[in-house]
Amino acid sequence: MPVHDEDGDRARDRTEGARLFREAWIAGVRRYFPGEPKPGYVTPWEETPEWERVAAGAVYEQVRQFLEVSEGHAGRLTREQKGRFVATCWTAQMYRNFEDPKPGYVADWPDLPGWQQETDADIFEAIEKDAD
Repeated sequence: MPVHDEDGDRARDRTEGARLFREAWIAGVRRYFPGEPKPGYVTPWEETPEWERVAAGAVYEQVRQFLEVSEGHAGRLTREQKGRFVATCWTAQMYRNFEDPKPGYVADWPDLPGWQQETDADIFEAIEKDAD
């Protein structure tokens, strides 16, 4: 009989969630970015830096928890509100990982380019679908 390892399960779930986050990011960049995106924007999961994988997992968990504590009603947020939530969670990760992050890494929602706003909203919706 297999032993249930809650911490192992949680780590596996976070890794899968981080990967889902990254795949949604890449899909959004390819869909919305005007022109050719920077290579770092579409780096495959296997080549994504560890800090970024961890940050993606943290944001995935925050969105999942947000959906859970609202008993799914966070799904009723507008698309902009969903994107803002992802952007705010990501900004916190930038401050966590960089002592003095570039201004573009921590820009407020109105200052983000439209392609990034749309991508962040797509990320929330991808996590929302995964939570169902």
